[in-house]
Amino acid sequence: MKDVESLTEAEAANELMRLAKAIAHHNKLYHAEDSPEISDADYDALVRRNNAIEAAFPHLIRADSPNRLVGAAVEASPLAKVAHRQRMMSLDNAFAAEDVAEFVARVRRFLNLNGDEAVALTAEDKIDGLSCSLRYEKGELVQAATRGDGTVGEDVTPNVRTIADIPQTLKGDAPDVFEIRGEVYMAKADFAALNERLLAEAEDPEKARQFANPRNAAAGSLRQKDASITASRPLRFLAHGWGEVSDVPEATQFAMMKRIEGWGVPVSPLLERFESVEAVLDHYRAIEAERADMPYDIDGVVYKVDRLDWQARLGFVAKAPRWAIAHKFPAERAQTTLEAIDIQVGRTGKLTPVGRLTPVTVGGVVVSNVTLHNRDEIGRLGVRPGDRVVVQRAGDVIPQVVENLTRDEARADYAFPDHCPVCGSEAVAEEGEVDVRCTGGLICNAQKFERLRHFVSRGALDIEGLGEKSIAEFLELGWLDKGPADIFRLKDHRDELLGREGWKDKSVDNLFAAIEAKRQPDAARLLFGLGIRHVGAVTARDLLKGLGELSRLPEKAAEIHGYLDANPRAEGESDGKYLARKVEAIKSILEVRADGIGVAVGEALGDFFHEPHNRALWDDLLSEVAPPPYVVETRDSEVSGQTVVFTGKLETMSRDEAKAQAEKLGAKAAGSVSAKTDLVVAGPGAGSKLKQAAALGIKVIDEAEWAKIVEAAG
Repeated sequence: MKDVESLTEAEAANELMRLAKAIAHHNKLYHAEDSPEISDADYDALVRRNNAIEAAFPHLIRADSPNRLVGAAVEASPLAKVAHRQRMMSLDNAFAAEDVAEFVARVRRFLNLNGDEAVALTAEDKIDGLSCSLRYEKGELVQAATRGDGTVGEDVTPNVRTIADIPQTLKGDAPDVFEIRGEVYMAKADFAALNERLLAEAEDPEKARQFANPRNAAAGSLRQKDASITASRPLRFLAHGWGEVSDVPEATQFAMMKRIEGWGVPVSPLLERFESVEAVLDHYRAIEAERADMPYDIDGVVYKVDRLDWQARLGFVAKAPRWAIAHKFPAERAQTTLEAIDIQVGRTGKLTPVGRLTPVTVGGVVVSNVTLHNRDEIGRLGVRPGDRVVVQRAGDVIPQVVENLTRDEARADYAFPDHCPVCGSEAVAEEGEVDVRCTGGLICNAQKFERLRHFVSRGALDIEGLGEKSIAEFLELGWLDKGPADIFRLKDHRDELLGREGWKDKSVDNLFAAIEAKRQPDAARLLFGLGIRHVGAVTARDLLKGLGELSRLPEKAAEIHGYLDANPRAEGESDGKYLARKVEAIKSILEVRADGIGVAVGEALGDFFHEPHNRALWDDLLSEVAPPPYVVETRDSEVSGQTVVFTGKLETMSRDEAKAQAEKLGAKAAGSVSAKTDLVVAGPGAGSKLKQAAALGIKVIDEAEWAKIVEAAG
């Protein structure tokens, strides 16, 4: 990654675009879905990078800059939406003592304070919970809402009324309107007890709902449509501030928080007031030392300027107050031993290494497994079974190894498998990719369900009545062990099937009729249904335009595999020339000229048919089905010989169907607009391609007009 100082303006603009999208994605996962996929530390690194680029290139700051957004928008939810009368802001972060000192220095500069005037700060632990606003009118709780995107949240009033920490009526002389803000959370002990209860209540312990951590449990419990579920969960609340109010009866943050506590609303027991940076940092270090033993999860300490008149003068930036900052804790780490490296095979064939650890407690959670991501990450860390490693757990993500303490010990490197541990097929990584994938496809038990589901899907063989539930049932019974060919032998199990729940004469007959109707499938659909990597519906048609007969494909794939093995890059040959030579050879072997056929497709075909299991599966399948020769029937039409581009959302057909229609009308379906394009068919949401067509003066029609062209061709 380039230093910010080295970025060109174009590079800065592109990176700001990528960062805005990435940060928005992670905000949605954390705030709206309660399922983050990166650590707090990694998220904070993205934000720091964005801030540094914006500071260096202020004229490039985007409208969707992360610094202008709070939380994530409330999308699909059973809860009603609530507009906050006063926006619920976020906090800027500090990561080092120097950042805290600079925060106080900024306050001094902004307020133009003289050198001997103290800046008093409050300091309190930052709870890792769900932000919530409680609106009291004349001392009575009238509404509670989650933060959402800071402007609109979710109405959780009935749910909040079940939380014992939150009073229905404030004690004493509260103002007419006072909106208390804080965190709904779940204590560590309560979280453990809840998971134990959910496990005990489950009919099937293996399918029991288990929360990953206290924050997820709190968020999932509060955001329930049924308040009785919330009532059954041990939620708590701590106040840390306020929103819209009719009056603020105190002059300082500390005094106001004590007043809130006096009204019967809990505040942090660690809330203190200090008059120097050194004192707040001592408080930070004391809290950090006690963090693991605290009854609830925290991820830092929040400092606020104590004087409320100074807060008013300091005001806010785009999404955060100038008078407060969150001093985040570093990611929690621990040392342990890597006992073994297991390889898991996903439904798409990806081989993922998982480290098995001597169990160790990190951040209050016992960690025994850790992701090692991929082959390259193992090489970067140099890890082997037996190594002493440093494990990090931050936020809700899977723990990861951050350091290998014994990598210099004289032991052999870990050998990443070159064959699938599930089915024994070859495992390969495509050029330029880090992921290693099993080539077994339909014969691999780890992939079989997903591959069979694809094989019968609408875009492939489209076998009506054979859905996910039936495939799972037949796999469990062992009726589909040999792969897709077994689908055409399901009729042999008719009597057994009739004896199973949900299967009657009519449903069985309908299923078998649908299967028999596909004995002579469209060759392109059959090829697409095999799920060979990079061979989509359009590529399958392009391949068969050249080959004609599907049965020719294995010999052609073997020829490609042999060519690639026998013709490596020549000495001194450039990347471009080597790539062009391979592409030309592959197209020549496959007898195609389509733009979409290149090295990736050729290598995927070569790898698939080089595997003996796949060749056996292929032969078995063709013993049950007989796809006719593939012929593209073209009709004369007004677009014959033209190049057509489809863009936007097509409402009456899929993009693949539209391209197939164009081919049948003697036209070429292209993926991008250029000077060679003759016609653009634009659906709703068409963007850059439509603009490009207008700039080039290319004719544009809608989907209805395209349908008329198809109909006119007969």
